[in-house]
Amino acid sequence: MTRALRTLAFLTLLAAVLTGLSCKPEAKQTIRIAIGTQDTTINCATGGLLIRELKLLEKHLPRDGKYKDVTYEIEWKDFTSGPPLTTEMVAEKLDIGAMADFPGVLNGVAFQKQGSRSHFIATLSGSALGSGNGIVVPSDSPVQGLKDLKGKQISVPFGSSAHGMLLRAIRDLGWDPDKDVTLVSQSPEVGGSSLKANKIDAHADFVPFAELFPFRGFARKIYDGSSVKVPTVHGVLVREAYAEKYPEIVVAFLKAALEADRLFAEEPEKYSELIEKVTGVDAEVAYMFHGPLGIQTRDFTIKPEARRALQVAVDTLTLLKRTDTTLDVGTFVDDRYIRRAAAELGLDYEARLASYAKLPLSGKDALSGEPIAEPTLAAQIWVAGEPKVRAYASPGTALAALGQLKTEGKEIRAVFVHDRASGVKLLADRAWYARRPDGGLSAFLAKEDAERWAAENGAAVVDFATLQAERAKLTAAAP
Repeated sequence: MTRALRTLAFLTLLAAVLTGLSCKPEAKQTIRIAIGTQDTTINCATGGLLIRELKLLEKHLPRDGKYKDVTYEIEWKDFTSGPPLTTEMVAEKLDIGAMADFPGVLNGVAFQKQGSRSHFIATLSGSALGSGNGIVVPSDSPVQGLKDLKGKQISVPFGSSAHGMLLRAIRDLGWDPDKDVTLVSQSPEVGGSSLKANKIDAHADFVPFAELFPFRGFARKIYDGSSVKVPTVHGVLVREAYAEKYPEIVVAFLKAALEADRLFAEEPEKYSELIEKVTGVDAEVAYMFHGPLGIQTRDFTIKPEARRALQVAVDTLTLLKRTDTTLDVGTFVDDRYIRRAAAELGLDYEARLASYAKLPLSGKDALSGEPIAEPTLAAQIWVAGEPKVRAYASPGTALAALGQLKTEGKEIRAVFVHDRASGVKLLADRAWYARRPDGGLSAFLAKEDAERWAAENGAAVVDFATLQAERAKLTAAAP
């Protein structure tokens, strides 16, 4: 074969190969969606756990236009607090995350320091008064209030919303957090063990541990975040670069969160049970937060109080020199994505933005049949084996019903009442009561609050054990 023929043959073969390559279908694009959750921080459930367990994100992801031939790679990673979640977001190992106000601000600061941004794009739950964070002491501790902790050791997860609440509470007392108390950093798990072993005087924590530890019987709640009267909020954060590149995916995630919120509102008992199955957090405690008149309000809109919560976090962290970088809350918050998600689901964002209503507690007293006239003074009993929690018009009728249920051999999962002053849902057996001469009962978290109200209203302060013993005597004496 001549050189010219060999060259021609080579060129022909090369053309055939190139033609074959050009005919091969292009590889499908793969888009990662890496989500950081806080499963045990159950107020983030509608922005993580429920979406994952019910596969709601897959349902809402875009499948047309530029996403027509996309393969989605969904990655979930669970954290026990916000700071380590932030570390992975900054390292671009995560795209979306759920956390509370103080760790959220620290998230924004961390991004800002590296020359990029993250955004707070939706609320999951919150409290205009600060409920959700709290301080507990060992069950047998003589401590009755925060003032009794001067000179004591208090543990708290540093960088958490509970840490912010504790610092605010200490400052409001006029104390120096570096001199008047000893603060040590402990995760919820370590804090719980320390309480059991009486290794610490008190532990401050976020949702749900200030309720979970007392429910499990080894701690007693002495302080609720509502006492500082500073809003607190849990929400969804996203890396700005990711949101700008895939806005439709971010909206799809928020649509999944909105569906999770709707499902929880419809069947709080059912999904509280799911939380327990996944996290080990007792369903009764999950219900305290997510059921009717819950400790915090689930709300997807970014209300002025949510913005204020973030600003308070900025101010507090700066004042106490926990950060040397100021974050502009106005640019940190971005409500475009949640507004679009609400619109695509046919929800009225502005109407919800204007509403502060919690999931309502309505209906009739399960014992007397009377309408529940004042829901915030009502009570509830969760009877084992029943799919719905029973409602009562007052702690008094709930206690009467409790006696009957026990006589019938019913197993009681939990009894709930509400703090008369703040409306915060309480475990009935851990509350204090002011009893008026006519027998009417009002519940309180703190003994000093019960004593103050009793003095002003001619009432006497009693605990749950006393009420139970008196009820048992009456039952025994009845013909």
